[in-house]
Amino acid sequence: MVNLYEYIRDIPDFPKPGIVFKDITPLLKAPEAFRFAVDQFARRYEKQGITQIVAIESRGFIFGAALAYAIGAGIVPVRKVGKLPAATFRESYELEYGTDSVEIHQDAITPTDRVVVLDDVIATGGTLAAACRLVRGSGGTIVEAATLIELTFLNGREKLQDVPFFTVLTY
Repeated sequence: MVNLYEYIRDIPDFPKPGIVFKDITPLLKAPEAFRFAVDQFARRYEKQGITQIVAIESRGFIFGAALAYAIGAGIVPVRKVGKLPAATFRESYELEYGTDSVEIHQDAITPTDRVVVLDDVIATGGTLAAACRLVRGSGGTIVEAATLIELTFLNGREKLQDVPFFTVLTY
């Protein structure tokens, strides 16, 4: 068993003063820690009939690709506006000051898809909730939303409303 907390580095005042950023790069470069983290997700989802992992830009792609490979699912990227080449659906979400949006290809999810929506961290929950709305709007069934890290003091889980949620690490 690997203690994943040992591989998460705190970076004070990043990306702005007052924020303590949870840096996952030490975990990513340690093969035993990265494998252990991906295995936490794979064991949870391997027998649930998941057809697509919807992974959020950018660090969600890392875990999403590894998980999709491990359980034999596809991977669908959720990206910032203007980064996907084909026709997209767009969903906006609230930021501390203003709004932002994410997109998914219109043909990425079908009504028969069983989906896990995956990101590295849930903080305020806006991005993850927007990605879940994109999946539902495309007709897919969300089995669960999942993250490596949950920052519980920011109450991001509340924005997911009725979407089941799983996390590996909590702060």
